Amino acid sequence: MFAVFVNMAAVLLGSALGLLLKGRFSPRIGSALMKCLGLCTLGIGFSSLLGTADTLCVILCMVLGTLLGEWIDIEKRMDGLGEMLKRRLIKGESGENRFVEGFVTATVVYCVGAMSINGSIAAGLYGDYSIIISKSVLDGVGAVTFAAAMGIGVAFSAVPILFYQGGITLLAGVVGPYLPGPVIVEMSAVGGAIIVGIGLNLLDLPRERLRVGNMLPAIFLPILYVPLANALSGVLGG
Repeated sequence: MFAVFVNMAAVLLGSALGLLLKGRFSPRIGSALMKCLGLCTLGIGFSSLLGTADTLCVILCMVLGTLLGEWIDIEKRMDGLGEMLKRRLIKGESGENRFVEGFVTATVVYCVGAMSINGSIAAGLYGDYSIIISKSVLDGVGAVTFAAAMGIGVAFSAVPILFYQGGITLLAGVVGPYLPGPVIVEMSAVGGAIIVGIGLNLLDLPRERLRVGNMLPAIFLPILYVPLANALSGVLGG
């Protein structure tokens, strides 16, 4: 849970800074910071990806997981959820509704995404806080921009972060002890591949933005792949 509190603190500090710098924060500086953090995100993703002991596992899980995610169209459903919340909670452009607009917009951005889910799982399963800490920096920079534009409602998005990311982290912590070590290693590697995709998006490198949300099912497929591969290896070896 430590990383979740760091994420909350980053959003609160970023929001406070955004309110102080309201009207004076340069979009050019914000863009430059995001590109810098994109490079760091790539490094985190590659460090996890290169930890795999079974490259075929990563490839198959990514392919099958992405096919499943595209079929379900997870990212479209995430976007739809965010738009539904905005339509229901944000009515008009009056100053009274700027609080709700800031709260809903920031909550959707911070909680509905691959990095939020992947980072929380990593923190709960094997105590790896690097993804959530990196997300916290990204969220903090984003909070400066959001708060400068939409006000103090952005700061209150720290509350959904506590319950959403905290809940996933605690659930992963409960399940983690029952997963074999090799499964956790490959889940981390697959997650690393997805984090690389997030880094590429932050750098605006792909001609078409990668739908990393649709890759999320791949994280869980090593739970099936590793025991199945071990069983087949035993049969063929015998």
